[in-house]
Amino acid sequence: MGRLKGVAFSLLMIVGCGAAQATDDPVETRKKLMLGNAGAAGAAVAMLKGEIPFSPAVANAVFATMNATAHAYGDYFPEGSDTGDTEAAPAIWEDMAGFQAAVAKFREDTGAAVAAKPETLEAFQPVFASVAQNCNSCHEDYRIEK
Repeated sequence: MGRLKGVAFSLLMIVGCGAAQATDDPVETRKKLMLGNAGAAGAAVAMLKGEIPFSPAVANAVFATMNATAHAYGDYFPEGSDTGDTEAAPAIWEDMAGFQAAVAKFREDTGAAVAAKPETLEAFQPVFASVAQNCNSCHEDYRIEK
């Protein structure tokens, strides 16, 4: 049980550190936010695969982390931040309204996941699947795979 609490704490720290280390560089800030998101998704997948036992605390930390990212992420795509070491696709700036709609959907899906408060792996699976589908579709449209 202590290990699970440690995982949940680590997830929350990733988000906190990412936010605390926000920089004047929107590309670096986006990367930090997505690293926190990736850590949360990794914990979710580990529970789904049985690599770590399911824990409601970890499940809720996963969704809280992703929801925090969803509320901050869209603010870091100003004009001119499409160059440099970024995986952000040109489609973001070509269709900013579509991208912002995708970010809003991410907020909605992660907000619903936070509200779901799954207490079992069986309850967690479909909620995480919905959030993961949102991530996948946004990556397909708005991310350059490197």
